[in-house]
Amino acid sequence: MENDHPFRSGFAVIAGRPNVGKSTLLNTLIGEKIAIVSDRPQTTRNSIVGILNGPDSQLVFVDTPGYHTPRTKLGNYMMQSWQDAMQGIDVLLALADVTAIGPKDRQLIHELGQKKCRKLLLLNKIDLVEKQALLSIIESFKNEGYDEIYPVSAKDGEGLDALREDLLAHLPEGPRYYPDDSITSQTERQIASEIIREKALRNLRDEVPHGIGVEIVRFQESDRLVTIYANIFCEKDSHKWIIIGKGGSMIRLIGTQARQDIESLLGTQVNLQLWVKVRPDWRNNLADLKDLGYNSDK
Repeated sequence: MENDHPFRSGFAVIAGRPNVGKSTLLNTLIGEKIAIVSDRPQTTRNSIVGILNGPDSQLVFVDTPGYHTPRTKLGNYMMQSWQDAMQGIDVLLALADVTAIGPKDRQLIHELGQKKCRKLLLLNKIDLVEKQALLSIIESFKNEGYDEIYPVSAKDGEGLDALREDLLAHLPEGPRYYPDDSITSQTERQIASEIIREKALRNLRDEVPHGIGVEIVRFQESDRLVTIYANIFCEKDSHKWIIIGKGGSMIRLIGTQARQDIESLLGTQVNLQLWVKVRPDWRNNLADLKDLGYNSDK
């Protein structure tokens, strides 16, 4: 029997300043962890695709790097990724953290409100503010050009059912862009690299994380085991020894946590081998950026 419903599909870009919860939102909407999360600014460096499949629909989310003023070639690459993601979209999800809305957040929300597409403003982390304060924040954004304003909690899912319904209701007719069993366009190799970086971000001191990059040297699969050889790059010798830790304690901790997550992702045992290497100022070296998967000539 033929399906009477036309197939609908489209692209929804998640945009906002650093640390507003974009990657957490993506993971919660998809129902799987496909984007790494940390409390460090600029954790997301590439645009990450998450795919929500339905019987008659496919909604493709694009998580973007946090909008910021770049100070390195890596920063330039991140902002180019942001600009590229803004092209040809069906709906824009502008995300703000209601606990920390400052002038730069308001300026970005204003600018995004001028985009020529359907626009939804998501006010995140509503579980952390009083209701009266939240109502005041909502009122302050009423005239910024958004089709709807949704108070949400990306972490616990509050408000996201209504958001999903809105997105699906406004999807245009279109093709299936990805196979119906896909949840992301990232390869297992890319996700493994990001998981290692996430564990480094979460465990290292404040001065180290921005200078961390991860290169997957080899990704070997067999029936019962995946062996991964990876380099963690940093910019200073002093950072190298912080990453290694006393008696190798820190690199073991990072490796153990990363291996557990990668095993959960792949559904098989993982042998993870990590090395730490110093590459001074790699964030400004185009060859180093390319080695680490940040392919840009910007």
